[in-house]
Amino acid sequence: MIEVRAAAVSSTPWTTSTPLTTSTIIPLMPDVAHPPETLEGWYSLHQVFQVHRSAVRALPPDVLAQDRDAVADALSELANPIEGGWSVPVLLIGSRSDVMLVHFRPTLDSLRDAQNRLAHLRLMESLRVTSSHLGVTEAGLYHITAELVRESETRGGAIGDETYRARLAERVDSERASEHVQRRLYPPLPSDMPYVSFYPMSKKREPEANWYTLPLSERSELMHAHGQVGRRYAGRVQQIITGSIGLDEWEWGVTLFAREPLEFKKLVTDMRFDHASAVYAAFGEFFVGKVVSAGEWLGMLG
Repeated sequence: MIEVRAAAVSSTPWTTSTPLTTSTIIPLMPDVAHPPETLEGWYSLHQVFQVHRSAVRALPPDVLAQDRDAVADALSELANPIEGGWSVPVLLIGSRSDVMLVHFRPTLDSLRDAQNRLAHLRLMESLRVTSSHLGVTEAGLYHITAELVRESETRGGAIGDETYRARLAERVDSERASEHVQRRLYPPLPSDMPYVSFYPMSKKREPEANWYTLPLSERSELMHAHGQVGRRYAGRVQQIITGSIGLDEWEWGVTLFAREPLEFKKLVTDMRFDHASAVYAAFGEFFVGKVVSAGEWLGMLG
């Protein structure tokens, strides 16, 4: 049985998992600034590291070789875990840092285990975490939520009442069965898109540009238009959205994969001119690089 909650706002309607819950019924107001329902899947962790090169150079050659083997073995184990998900190193280009380790796991505990599996290795003591982002894959149900709110208003009901929950459960089941949504919530690592761009973002809460006070209907329209921009890059860019409200300082993380890195520039430029981003989006630092094997990355250490 599916429980329903008013969940965190999704940053885009492009590509569902943990159950949804609600404990309150919200009386209807004219075009209420109600949060959209969301569907969640795998937890994610993006860790950015800077190598302390003098510490690596100080290691005796035999010790360095042993330490590299230990990290390579750990990354091999983490790459395709039995419980699901994946891990991959991304060699950064043009950044103050050197490598980004990306992990996706079905539970927060298994994500912690992946983090600790590497943290306890001696060679990792020569790497300093310069940035990290914790999230969970997310599909925002803006359009569905807006429809259900309108239905509730028409029948004189309330958001979160029995009828609302029943209709939401039906719609959630339908969305969950979609192959497109499944790929958003449980994204495979692209085998033919080696270039990566990751950045965190939030929606503004400024007096003249407060996303969270906009009516649901307006946010739904804005996100539909935002998604239309992204769909023009289907087949050229794969996007993974991770929601982080309550988990991280930034509200979402965006991970892009492409065969050609110029696609990142073109896509993000188009997105910047979209009204939802131009007025309401705030962006963090961008980390760009290439997926590499553990051996390729570790071979550069010493």
